[in-house]
Amino acid sequence: MGRDEERPLVERLWAGEELAFAEVVRTYQNRIFNIVFRMLSNRQEAEDVAQEVFVSFYTSIHRFRGDCSISSWLYKIAINQCRNRIKYLRLRRVTRDDSFNERSLRGIAHDDVIGAPDFQAQVPRPDDLAEGLQMERFIQEALTSLEEDQRTLIVLRDIEGLTYQDMVEVLDEPLGTIKSRLHRARMALKDKLARLLK
Repeated sequence: MGRDEERPLVERLWAGEELAFAEVVRTYQNRIFNIVFRMLSNRQEAEDVAQEVFVSFYTSIHRFRGDCSISSWLYKIAINQCRNRIKYLRLRRVTRDDSFNERSLRGIAHDDVIGAPDFQAQVPRPDDLAEGLQMERFIQEALTSLEEDQRTLIVLRDIEGLTYQDMVEVLDEPLGTIKSRLHRARMALKDKLARLLK
């Protein structure tokens, strides 16, 4: 949805219409959860932070000027909330839990967060599903081991498929900087995956 198309929804949000907020939650909840889960690798923390993203969005809607899309603004809030939670967890020495397991992966894919839009229409063979889940674990493990900024870039561009323009809006960084840092992040992820797959 473009900014012009979003304008009526934004105006409804500014007017405090609860149905408009519910529409935003319904539209973006899976994408926001996916970003947060990929950043934190902890399902319980991701559920809490995803809720906090929408609470923050709702309580600060009067500051939203409409100079970026609703999704870009939500992604920005999500990334900032994740960074804060990562710092908090690091101080508490809380690490990734076992929530990134087969059950979690199936639940996320079933909710159409990670998988393709027609995931539910496909019935994978058990061996294909097991291989896919194993690779998903490797990818998440490698992703989690990246520096926070590198992980952010990979999640936004390669997992969520944001455009470079959206990334400029979300990260408040120049396009050239984003592209060069993303290239380095991809190389780091490739290296970590190669080690895990040996």
